[in-house]
Amino acid sequence: LTPRITETAKALWLIYVGITVVCIFAYWLGGMKLFDAVGHAFSTVAIGGFSTHDDSLAYWNSPTLELVSVIFMLIAGVNFALHFTAWRRASAQPYFLDPELRVYISLIFAFSVLASFALYFTGTYDSLATAFRYGSFQVVSAMTTTGFTTASFYDWPGFLPVLLICIAFIGGCAGSTAGGMKVYRVILLYRQSIREIHRLVHPHAVIQIKIGGQKTSDTIISAVWGFFFLYIANFAVMTMLLTATGLDAETAYSAVGACITNLGPALGEAGPNYASLSDTAKLILCVAMLLGRLEIYTLLVILTPVFWRD
Repeated sequence: LTPRITETAKALWLIYVGITVVCIFAYWLGGMKLFDAVGHAFSTVAIGGFSTHDDSLAYWNSPTLELVSVIFMLIAGVNFALHFTAWRRASAQPYFLDPELRVYISLIFAFSVLASFALYFTGTYDSLATAFRYGSFQVVSAMTTTGFTTASFYDWPGFLPVLLICIAFIGGCAGSTAGGMKVYRVILLYRQSIREIHRLVHPHAVIQIKIGGQKTSDTIISAVWGFFFLYIANFAVMTMLLTATGLDAETAYSAVGACITNLGPALGEAGPNYASLSDTAKLILCVAMLLGRLEIYTLLVILTPVFWRD
């Protein structure tokens, strides 16, 4: 490794540790015991979602702790290279100039508002403030793929449980600790789709895809489309395999979705936990978790015979 890479790696590690330490103190000041604060800080910044209590953050029923969790889940879902740039420049300007971050925040805000109003108008919660408290928390937890819970969202009415599983597929920003496909890839997929529509209308037009004013090469776009196909194909195949073990469709698709995005909580029979699932189903979900965490390509390359022959 070159000295420049080593220096950057050390800086990123220090930023990660620094955010974790601040998170520990925030949880502790919010009312957690030190042991719980340390455990939840590690789980929040790493976007693991594990808690020291079965009820997750619902154990404390504290708006303050939930706010702390939301803030640090959002931070952990941001590209850590962006944190590094802001730290090196001692300026918040990089955050305002990053197009991926703007889309990330905009999506979380839009989905939070949608979920909150849906909870209120379906009578799940009596006040809009309470609906926003629970709705926004679960949206942030789902989209960052952290998996903390403050309510049994799998029992929520209407489209809300499916919405939370679906937004986990988007995930956080590229270069973050979040799972999912990443916001950057979603932006490229969207813009490439729009470009293809324009090409149908103007077949000879030369349309460049730009993000943040920079042109994106066709090689990158092809790689993203390949990633998207493999992601969805693996999701579909493993969902069918789970239904073959005897699980209902809701449990199957949500469990695979929750595992391949590294979200954790699912719907149906897997809503409370995965204990009741068969060993075969758990093995399939283990593969889904590995695929999601290693972002498809890495694991598939290792399993390719050509890789070992070369």
